[in-house]
Amino acid sequence: MSPELQPLGDAIFEASQKAFLKLLENVEHYYYCVLLTTGEALTPCIAAWSEEALERFVKENSIPEEEIPYYKYSFADSPYYAFGYEEYFQQVKTLFYERPEMDYNDEEQWEKEYNFRLAAIIYAMKKLDETGIFALNQPREQVYINVELMPPDDTDIERALSLNNSEDIKEWLSIFS
Repeated sequence: MSPELQPLGDAIFEASQKAFLKLLENVEHYYYCVLLTTGEALTPCIAAWSEEALERFVKENSIPEEEIPYYKYSFADSPYYAFGYEEYFQQVKTLFYERPEMDYNDEEQWEKEYNFRLAAIIYAMKKLDETGIFALNQPREQVYINVELMPPDDTDIERALSLNNSEDIKEWLSIFS
């Protein structure tokens, strides 16, 4: 961990921890907890799904059984998409705003800044996992965690495999790989 990366990573960790802890107060059984960012590595937010939320969603929207797996892991359909963003991520937004601009005319600079930002988000997710937060309402092995991009790309799979035991995320892998 570079000294330059740690302040941003710690700010993301603190904001995410507050948001997840507030969300987990509802004592639902979570199976999907992610930090999301864009393909430009802008300020992240959280998204989550619980068994109870999925059940409500399926009933309210009359989702056919065969389509449920596609909604089950959809950050965009999650009732907890960007949960706590306005409340907890103000400092993170400021830190991202203070970062060097993503210069599309300088590919090397853009990639360096993108990789820095993504590394800070991944650092925060790993630190969250180390605290045991994802095992508060259910066993950790039942929770898929990741740093996902909007729109998704193949690097989501690489990060999923580095943050989870592959045996624990077979269903997710069967859908997205």
